[in-house]
Amino acid sequence: MRIATVEYNGKTLPVRVADDGTTVTPLAGVDSVQALLEGGTTPRPAETPAIPIEQVRLLAPIPVPRRNIMCLGLNYADHAEESMAAKGRDWKLPEAPVVFTKATTSVTGPGAAVVVDPKVTEQLDWEVELGVVIGRGGRHIPQERALEHVFGYTVVNDLSARDLQFRHKQFFLGKSMDGSCPMGPWITTADAVPDPQALRLTCRVNGELKQDGHTGQMVFSIAETIATLSRVMTLQPGDVIATGTPAGVGFARKPPEYLWPGDVVECEIEGLGTLRNPMVGPTQ
Repeated sequence: MRIATVEYNGKTLPVRVADDGTTVTPLAGVDSVQALLEGGTTPRPAETPAIPIEQVRLLAPIPVPRRNIMCLGLNYADHAEESMAAKGRDWKLPEAPVVFTKATTSVTGPGAAVVVDPKVTEQLDWEVELGVVIGRGGRHIPQERALEHVFGYTVVNDLSARDLQFRHKQFFLGKSMDGSCPMGPWITTADAVPDPQALRLTCRVNGELKQDGHTGQMVFSIAETIATLSRVMTLQPGDVIATGTPAGVGFARKPPEYLWPGDVVECEIEGLGTLRNPMVGPTQ
């Protein structure tokens, strides 16, 4: 099942997306995807006519998350290697998950224009990532039961302002620019994803393939990540965990490549859909 948030006739609605992707149907009994997750109920389409998908605007599945997006850094060995090489450092795999967050205001939806303002950054980079949406919260979640707490999966583009990231010696500012967390186009429920560690993920810029990885390459699995996070903090319904990116990012290329107005980024994960966002200038 695919669950999305759409704008239709001036209203924001949680919907089920038809299997063929041509229509959406509002969900019964809830007014948002967040409410659905907090209620812990099975999504149920309302007994109303389906709406052609071209008549709605897809938003981020959870347009305004309750908490920052949790993210993993260096969670693919090839990306860890390229990152350290670009900085002229010897590399080794992290011994524990590298965790940071993106501000809630960074979240935007499929098709939304991302403003590239040179007064803010001149080194905006792409990162395709598998997003994990928590459905059932908890603390001290055992690794062997961690996936039972997952509602579903989505595509995340962890856009990163490398100049801010490196200047401030930490992730948060460089990862939290408004609009720098495109997410969507929907959430595919966990029961429709037999193995989330067996998905191809790719990123294209202006149609050119930049990243091509596989979720089986993660250093720390989804289950291990959930267990690690929940040892420290209580996970809540609606939490989103971005699980890291494979090799192929712009700053590690020779010469480095960055995003500018006019560029279009397409992030795709096998079975989960394609997230497409154009880059625009500050006055567009």
